[in-house]
Amino acid sequence: MKKIFNDLIDLKDVNGVILISFDGEVIYEDFSSPLAERPESRDWRSFVESLNGAKEANLVFEKGTLYVRETKIGYLVVSMGFLASAPMVRLTCDVLLPSINKFKMETRSSRWRK
Repeated sequence: MKKIFNDLIDLKDVNGVILISFDGEVIYEDFSSPLAERPESRDWRSFVESLNGAKEANLVFEKGTLYVRETKIGYLVVSMGFLASAPMVRLTCDVLLPSINKFKMETRSSRWRK
């Protein structure tokens, strides 16, 4: 799955991506530098529920931005700094979306396949 996200991760000031199922389970995560806390330790179910079915969202914080995009299997969350080109991130996500949507959940034990 890493190959799918290479173009997104390679964009200027993109810090990483997380793909989260609608149940709040981390399907995939990749960051350009190590994190202080693993994404799996977060309560993503509450985050997903708070989106309330949003197709797309931009969340701006003091230290950066999260771009959130709905897919057929969950939400793609892109962490980026303020120097990242938001239109380029959106365009890259548009290109990636068909590949992400091809993935199906094989079992509830987090194994995903194409």
